[in-house]
Amino acid sequence: MDLLANPVALSRIQFAITAIFHMLWPVLTTGMGIYLVIVEGLWLKTRNPDYYHHARFWSKLYILNFGIGVASGLPMAFQFGMNWAPFSEAVGDFFGTILGFEGTMAFMLEASFLGIMLFGWGRVPPLIHFLATILVAFGANLSTFWILTANSWLQTPAGGIFVDGKFIVQDYLQAILNPFMVNSFLHMFFATLETSLFVIGGISAWYLLNKRHISFFSRSLKIILTLAIVIAPLQIFVGHLSAEQVYHYQPAKLAAMEAQWETIPAGETAGWSLVALPKDKAETNSWEVKIPNALGYLLELKPKLSEPVLGLKTWKYEDRPHMVGLIYYSFRIMVAIGLFLASLMAVTVGQWLRGQLSNEKIDSQKWLLRAWVFAAPLGYLAVETGWIVRCVGRQPWTVYNQIRTVDAASKLPAGEILTSLIGITAIYVVFLVSALYFGSLIIRQGPNLNLPLPGTQEEKVTSQEVSSRSLEAQQ
Repeated sequence: MDLLANPVALSRIQFAITAIFHMLWPVLTTGMGIYLVIVEGLWLKTRNPDYYHHARFWSKLYILNFGIGVASGLPMAFQFGMNWAPFSEAVGDFFGTILGFEGTMAFMLEASFLGIMLFGWGRVPPLIHFLATILVAFGANLSTFWILTANSWLQTPAGGIFVDGKFIVQDYLQAILNPFMVNSFLHMFFATLETSLFVIGGISAWYLLNKRHISFFSRSLKIILTLAIVIAPLQIFVGHLSAEQVYHYQPAKLAAMEAQWETIPAGETAGWSLVALPKDKAETNSWEVKIPNALGYLLELKPKLSEPVLGLKTWKYEDRPHMVGLIYYSFRIMVAIGLFLASLMAVTVGQWLRGQLSNEKIDSQKWLLRAWVFAAPLGYLAVETGWIVRCVGRQPWTVYNQIRTVDAASKLPAGEILTSLIGITAIYVVFLVSALYFGSLIIRQGPNLNLPLPGTQEEKVTSQEVSSRSLEAQQ
């Protein structure tokens, strides 16, 4: 069927575009929120003005991402009722409740204290302001928890039964704690934090390359490097655990991730496909390069498999994932980026220990700083490709092994879906251009190191001047 006349395909494309675009923004806010908590905590402990100015500078990028994230997320919520009404009706008793938790618990918590975090400096006591920053960061990451809970349930539904196509909840806690939930949340939590760290590090490296505020941004680079020492290896470890879960719970997805067409029996060794050219309809790879015996080590940390790795031919054509090449290379891109970021962290730590990151010597590390600038957007790409593997690899199911995607879509005229798809895409282009413009403006302007510190006489005078001008304007 022609793509433009296929309502299900158009609805899938629309949801993919909204999800891919929306995900760019909360990825940074969830991780950067934790960074803001850290620098504000250091400011309260040490009273070093640098930490205060870090909190003020990076919060500008935080609010920009928050605003775009809110606006771009609205079409996603509406799509569940418009493009995916049969799905919403079938699983709404659980899935809708979880999304409701995300909105009322997490988003409202973040939004409620955001104003205090941004505008409360000097207007509320320091500890109250710090509490507001903590609650903003907690709300952002609580949102990640509920979203990953909902999506994990789609991957491994639990806590109830399907009766006449409708999910009946029997145990909410069991449904929330479905088999995929813990590792999925941790994998995404570390992904958002790692992405944020390397964005902050990349921006800091850009300033250092341009010899602007060297002491200031050398400090931020070292702060995020201290965190990356822990986060980067943990992300790789949790990613391995997630792959193990796919091995046990979603063998068809694993087969697509590895472009594995034939079953590998238990007790045998198996090579890991490094690169290949999968041919979906021909059910084969035109060519591939394999690392001998590596698949067993990747899945079970030993050469011989204790369980078979089922090939895609095990399932009927209509019961297995398609777009195998997309799934296969998305997985490898995600893994390669994770290894690259961890390696960059390790090399940078080595240079730090050698004393090469001091304010006097960091200018000589141009190759390293350029690597950090290059790495800044890579976390986004890793997150997006990871979600492609997660969701495209789940096909042809919306709820794994329970509700097919074709049955979950609303029966809408293709023309109407195409119209909304074009409209949403156009709006997102405007959002993206605006975000890039204002983000680059914030970065080009740099931090305002002349901001008066909270509680100082200078700040009180400045506050009185602002109040006086406001009163004059009202009169």
